[in-house]
Parts: sequence; C-alpha cells; structure tokens
Amino acid sequence: MRGFIMVSRLAKLTEYDLRRYDRQIRINGFGVEGQRKLKGATVLIAGAGGLGFPISVYLAAAGVGTIRIVDPDIVELDNLNRQLLHWDKDIGRKKVDSAREKLIQINPTINVEVYDEKITEENALSLVKDVDVVVDALDNYEARFALNKACVREKIPFFHGAVHGLMGQATTIVPGETACLKCIVPRPPKPEVFPVLGPVAGIIGAIQATETIKYLVGIGNLLKNKLLFYDGLYMEFTMIEVKRNSECPVCSRL
Repeated sequence: MRGFIMVSRLAKLTEYDLRRYDRQIRINGFGVEGQRKLKGATVLIAGAGGLGFPISVYLAAAGVGTIRIVDPDIVELDNLNRQLLHWDKDIGRKKVDSAREKLIQINPTINVEVYDEKITEENALSLVKDVDVVVDALDNYEARFALNKACVREKIPFFHGAVHGLMGQATTIVPGETACLKCIVPRPPKPEVFPVLGPVAGIIGAIQATETIKYLVGIGNLLKNKLLFYDGLYMEFTMIEVKRNSECPVCSRL
C-alpha cells in the first residue's frame, strides 16, 4: 500500500520534529517521508467525545499537521468517565473549545480547527472540503450516514468506529474499493442513551487512529472490507468480511 499524499505536499521537518517523532520515524517503512506526510495532512474528526478523545490525542501526538474537530455539544458531568479531553472545570464549555485547548497543549506545533455545529446532509460536504481523511467519532448514525455519503461522493477515506457497553467495532472505508457504511449498516439502531465503558472507547479509538496513520503514511494492511468486533467482557476480537452491496443507494455507482 502506498501513501496517497503527493511529494509536492510533503511538509518540511524541523530539528524539533525529528527529535519529537524519532521513535515512530524509526518504524520500518515509516521514515522521514512518512512523518512529512503526516505533517502535511488534514484530518477531520467527527466528534469530541469518547472516541474523539483517543483519536485526536494520538493523531496530535503523532504530528498530523491539521486536525479539524466537529462537535455541537457542551461538556456534561456524565461525559467524564470516558471523554478524557474534558475535565470537571470544563463542564458547561463547548466540547470543541475544551478539546482544542488540550490538543494544543499536547502538541503546540499542529493546527487545530474547530466547528461547533451538528453534522447533517446539508453541511457534510462543506465540512469534508479539503480534508485528506475523515474519522468517525460520532454516537449517532444519522450524522454517520451524512458523512459516509459525503466521503463517498468526494472519494475521501472514512474510518468508522462505534462502541456500546463493553463492545466496539471498527472498519476502514475507502470509496471505490470497499463497502461503504450504508452497505455494512443498512438500517441504523434505534437512538438511545447507551452504556459505555471508557477503556472500550479508548481501544476502538486507538484502532481508528492507527488505521488513519497507516493510511496517511502508506504502510501495512488496513481494515478494508473487514469489520473488527471487540468484546471487552470476554476479551475477544472477531473479524468478519464485508462486501459492497451492488444496490447500495450511496456507493453502488462507483
């Protein structure tokens, strides 16, 4: 698998960068060129909650040059068991403001753009404009489907993750190559206030961040046409193959 970022878009690394990212630059196949790809990349993270926390922290720490976070919510007390970008002092603040503050402290060399708005079919296309990948850290399928549709249209990779209780799932969607989210989940579950344990969101979010970095750098194998299930109660990982739906209303014409 080759990284998608063209040589002309590779960002220049400073001495600070070479020291800060030395341990990942040493990874076989990663190297200085891989780090330059990360620095030149723009990633949209949809959601600043339980999944958004590990995704954004690991992408920021890895040196992704621009992180765009979208979330319309404010911090509430019952968020704090899993949304570790937000602390007691942040209750009542906009999540995007709280997240941006922490991410800049984690890595002051990156750009963090924030959008305090709900994701809908009407604004999804504008939100994904000029981004290289989109990472799903949402908690509802209406917004997920809107982003999935926008990503398919613009041919932008979409890294899906979801959690419920002690269980989670993840897959990597590459338009034109894989099943899209609508193929995998034709009918969304009913909306609910669902249970979730913080470490489960941490595990799934870390998987999504790893997939995102691998794609941007161009190393390893991705979860393409594979849905990874995690069962934290029995500590089991299960992988199932997924296929494109030839009649999918979103991606069947690609």
